[in-house]
Amino acid sequence: MPITYLLLGSNQGDREYFLTAATTQLALSVGAVKAKSQLYETAAWGLEDQPAFLNQLLQISTALTPEELLTQINLIEKLLGRERKIKWGARVIDIDILYYDHLALNLPYLIIPHPRLQDRRFALMPLVELAPDFVHPALNKTNKVLLAECPDNLPVVIYKKE
Repeated sequence: MPITYLLLGSNQGDREYFLTAATTQLALSVGAVKAKSQLYETAAWGLEDQPAFLNQLLQISTALTPEELLTQINLIEKLLGRERKIKWGARVIDIDILYYDHLALNLPYLIIPHPRLQDRRFALMPLVELAPDFVHPALNKTNKVLLAECPDNLPVVIYKKE
């Protein structure tokens, strides 16, 4: 079965709860969670004047096609209360498909690998934790190399519960 890497993020409400709830729903409707990264606290990217995010990377084995996976992700986000108001705005949950096996896909509604992956430290750090030598199918570079070359300087730290 294909292995996918999904990045979860939350910066509203009980961030840990939303990551846990999303993981549970993904395991029920998408496939087996094979690995989870640590939690990372990250500065907001794109629209920076908002609360920090908690992010976590999941490695999931799925029988779903990329399109079916996207449909399930959108349903889970809606179930957990995500409202899409402002691009890159605050949200209770965000689930991004970073990789779907070694597939390169470019559809009007779905691009895999994630098109801005190489520009986002908050995505690359947990990827390097779980899959440092995985090669980006379009850029032909490992996650380790992408992180070393990443232009993003926003802070990303391992989350320590207060």
